[in-house]
Amino acid sequence: MDYMELLKQAREKLPESVLKIERFNIPKIRGHIQGNKTILSNFFQITDTLRRDPNDVLKFILKELATPGEIKKTFVIIGSKVSASRINDKIELYADKFVVCKECSRPDTKIVKHDKIFQVKCSACGAKYPVNA
Repeated sequence: MDYMELLKQAREKLPESVLKIERFNIPKIRGHIQGNKTILSNFFQITDTLRRDPNDVLKFILKELATPGEIKKTFVIIGSKVSASRINDKIELYADKFVVCKECSRPDTKIVKHDKIFQVKCSACGAKYPVNA
């Protein structure tokens, strides 16, 4: 047997889960503009995907957009007209800063408090680094 045949045979014996490329997909925001407010209907689905507290994510987005907003039962109200693409950009920015590991690029992270410093801790590779707010 030559090398290429052995390689092909080894690849066939690998479980499918090893061959799959896991991609971290954040759902796109859904909502509508009502008067001079923007109402987001799937915000909680997004925060579940990110595995973060909805209040923390909303606080970041509102600060980035420089606009008021609040959580009302099952949806979020933003106090100005904001396009979905701008909100999606801010959610992507949040994910890059606070969710995706800087070492291994996996989304398996938690925010933990060590002494008085908040840190992002990766469950996949074990990396820890301070949160830069």
